[in-house]
Amino acid sequence: MARYLPHVVLALGAFLMLLPFYWMGLTAIRSPSEIFDISLWPVPDQFSAARNFGKVGERVPMGRFMLNGVIVCAGILIVQILTAVPAAYALAKLKFPGRGVFFALVVGALCVPMQALALPLFVGLAQLKLLNTYFALMVPFFLSVFAIFLFRQSFRSYPDEIIEAARLDGFSEFEICWRLVLRGSLPSLAAFSIFSVVAHWNDLYWPLIVVRDTALAPPPLGMLYFSDAESGADYGALMAGAALVTAPMVLCFLLARRQFIAGITMTGVK
Repeated sequence: MARYLPHVVLALGAFLMLLPFYWMGLTAIRSPSEIFDISLWPVPDQFSAARNFGKVGERVPMGRFMLNGVIVCAGILIVQILTAVPAAYALAKLKFPGRGVFFALVVGALCVPMQALALPLFVGLAQLKLLNTYFALMVPFFLSVFAIFLFRQSFRSYPDEIIEAARLDGFSEFEICWRLVLRGSLPSLAAFSIFSVVAHWNDLYWPLIVVRDTALAPPPLGMLYFSDAESGADYGALMAGAALVTAPMVLCFLLARRQFIAGITMTGVK
């Protein structure tokens, strides 16, 4: 009996985690009269999936919101990798004065919330007349101290002997960093990519501050347009839109789940 207890606990935890997603999908196919029905039976009396998902495209340009999310997440991720990988390699494998101080600053910066930086960033972007642009959506996240920390932990396990051999063969530090060390830490790269894409795909706080143009709104901000001041929110269409927004993230995780788990394991991040 004792050996089955962990499985029971894990199954209960999985049920609690998946229940909101199940309820979201169920609400997305229900008619307005059944929205507040507490029944968990998967087939509603009036199947309204076509109506709810159709309203998503009628009331808001969901396709444009999804494209904006792809542009913002891809732009942020590319720059984060370009800046974090060399920094992490230097902290992990190069010896220079102040390396410990720099790493302490990285760890300390992990404790600084985005909200603390929002006002000076907003004022600076306003002064430069860069508000309401893709750049404004992405620039606060170009440097990720979490990425530096994650990659540094992964790079530390890369054998120094291989690096020394590469130097003797004429490899530059740039080539060692990108062609050898990063290639040996692909699970960490996959793990961070998932962290980054999910975080910025779901971000509402910063886009709500810097974006006023509907054509630039990412998915979470676009979802706010489902709310109608006179008639209230259409919960069926709202959940249909939420299902469309959530589906790409779930698919990305399922495709990269093994690399994600391996990356978290090898870096020691809990």
